[in-house]
Amino acid sequence: MEEIKVKKEEAGKRLDSYIASKKEDITRTAAQRMIEEGNILVNNKNQKVSYKVFEDDLIQIKPEEVKEIEIKPQEIPIEIIYEDKDIIVVNKPKGMVVHPANGNPDGTLVNAIMAICKDSLSGIGGELRPGIVHRLDKDTSGLLIIAKNDKAHVNMSEQIKNHQVKKTYIALVRGVVKENEATINMPIGRSTSDRKKMAVNKNGKEAITHIKVLKRYDKYTLLEVNIETGRTHQIRVHLSYIGYPIIGDYTYSNGKNEFGVVGQCLHAKGLEFKHPITNKEMKLEASLPEYFEEIIKELDRR
Repeated sequence: MEEIKVKKEEAGKRLDSYIASKKEDITRTAAQRMIEEGNILVNNKNQKVSYKVFEDDLIQIKPEEVKEIEIKPQEIPIEIIYEDKDIIVVNKPKGMVVHPANGNPDGTLVNAIMAICKDSLSGIGGELRPGIVHRLDKDTSGLLIIAKNDKAHVNMSEQIKNHQVKKTYIALVRGVVKENEATINMPIGRSTSDRKKMAVNKNGKEAITHIKVLKRYDKYTLLEVNIETGRTHQIRVHLSYIGYPIIGDYTYSNGKNEFGVVGQCLHAKGLEFKHPITNKEMKLEASLPEYFEEIIKELDRR
């Protein structure tokens, strides 16, 4: 059970709103359901959804039980960048959901990985997320690490938590970025106007993004991006907030673009980490997807 103590400046918020502001993975609607089902308590007692929190209230959140879903292995072509008995690193294509959920029961990366790895996957991720150590958005392509056993999973999770995994992305943004290099250090939390979106929010969690200009074009900039933290939609939110939305991102810009791209031009190109079992330094790369390469070639020709 997770416990959160209410700070003085947070007092007076409705319980459901408070939970949604503190937990990235819990929407206000989900918080309401959890409160009504008794999975969120205040000082060991059930409270109404409309309860106004007080300073020093202790909010207790019971993790919801994962509902059983039969995940079928599916023979889905996927590029394997590295594999041994402990981990597998793949190049996830744009448009592929990482793990099953409502509305996406199959065709996911997990379905593909289960066909490749059979029974050798860590169970720490739960019924729906076997072996999944970190995530990429549906329309972000690139490198993902999957753990084949619990020992590897725990180690990789610790490395990510301690910012010991270097993640390098390539992004094509609208607008010409003036600085050659910059750091965006702005907290990110759930948007107060749209619960499905994230936003720069002073009450959010720390989020640090480093950007470096690779090439400037007439109306666009190609960026290398490194993230210290792994907040939901972090790169997309940060770049949009400073005025350089990623091409094709319908959620954090209007999505309109001359290239006809659906989904953001964002690719997880590089990963650097220590092998969770052997401690060997790992440095892996995945080439840009073909559509992304074609856009860059088109811009280079102009």
